[in-house]
Amino acid sequence: MDFDFKAIAQQTAQEVLGYNRDTSGWKVVKTSKKITVSSKASRKFHGNLYRVEGIIPESAAKLSDFLYQTGDRITWDKSLQVYNMVHRIDSDTFICHTITQSFAVGSISPRDFIDLVYIKRYEGNMNIISSKSVDFPEYPPSSNYIRGYNHPCGFVCSPTKENPAYSKLVMFVQTEMRGKLSPSIIEKTMPSNLVNFILNAKDGIKAHKTPSRRGFHHNSHS
Repeated sequence: MDFDFKAIAQQTAQEVLGYNRDTSGWKVVKTSKKITVSSKASRKFHGNLYRVEGIIPESAAKLSDFLYQTGDRITWDKSLQVYNMVHRIDSDTFICHTITQSFAVGSISPRDFIDLVYIKRYEGNMNIISSKSVDFPEYPPSSNYIRGYNHPCGFVCSPTKENPAYSKLVMFVQTEMRGKLSPSIIEKTMPSNLVNFILNAKDGIKAHKTPSRRGFHHNSHS
């Protein structure tokens, strides 16, 4: 079983790498705070593949480790209410269960997802963290949430040419929300949600870098 998951993970990383190399047909749908969101029709489902680009003031290695780890994801990722690793395959690959917040002032109710997450390191300090929805019998869909489906998604982290201490982050998202949503609601809300994700990640990595101030004054009362 894990062997199959590993093959799917490697295939997904390859697809994300392909999206990253694909320069044609993207249409810019939003730019805000130096973040650009583009989209094109997905080949996987009746919806869009989104590409989101921004610069993060952190090295590519640290940025990708930050995005790959599960522990404090919900402390900074405001789009999620749950992010749990449910099965570890190896040090580079795991399956996670996520539950999103509601969006668009409640008109998009929370979704849950079971995704296979994989980090792959390439030459030139480029790292890809890919994710794709899979069937995982231990976590069947529940009646509490509509089970969404992520077609190949991912983060591509690479050093900027001007300054290797900074990273270019390119994120690809093609999420099938399922349920009875009109595509226009998704198209209206997705670009700003994606911009917010990058802004949240920037804040999260900054907070992650600053050592906690706690623990300095405890001795005064002991």
